[in-house]
Amino acid sequence: MNRQDNANMMTAMFRDRDSAERAYEELRARGYDKDDINVVMSDEGRKRHFSDDVDRDGDTELGNKSLEGAGAGSAIGGTLGAIVGAVAAIGTSVAIPGLGLVVAGPLAAGLAGAGAGGLTGGLLGALVGAGIPEERAKVYEEGVKEGNIVLGFNPRSPEDARYFEDHFQKNRGEHIYY
Repeated sequence: MNRQDNANMMTAMFRDRDSAERAYEELRARGYDKDDINVVMSDEGRKRHFSDDVDRDGDTELGNKSLEGAGAGSAIGGTLGAIVGAVAAIGTSVAIPGLGLVVAGPLAAGLAGAGAGGLTGGLLGALVGAGIPEERAKVYEEGVKEGNIVLGFNPRSPEDARYFEDHFQKNRGEHIYY
């Protein structure tokens, strides 16, 4: 685990839906609320991992967050200034036009608050703006472009950080940082 002193967020990248689902569900099982967990993926990754034809009633919570973001993308019609309204309308999951991203969790609200000016740096700028060190953000940016899913959360204790480092590794998590 690479400890970054200037970041409280633990992050990991997953190459497939099953691994990301297991990590997400374990976070929920240990008491983290869905709004405590950041999820970042490309729109192409969302389509690959969480296709639009999935029955939302039978889908998982992570899949539903992904599909909420897809709905937000069509709702805001490509206007960056409307992101704030989209976040308010659907909670904390949003598709970001122009960047081809689906973002859920506190990071979505932060991006919306930044407005169009905060998004000009693309995913890298958004991640760095959220407090993720640039070197780590570059790794995640490349991974998201390849269709991977990044999860992030703020561990409540050092014990949680150690637990999730181990859990993420067992579930094929990559580039785990805290």
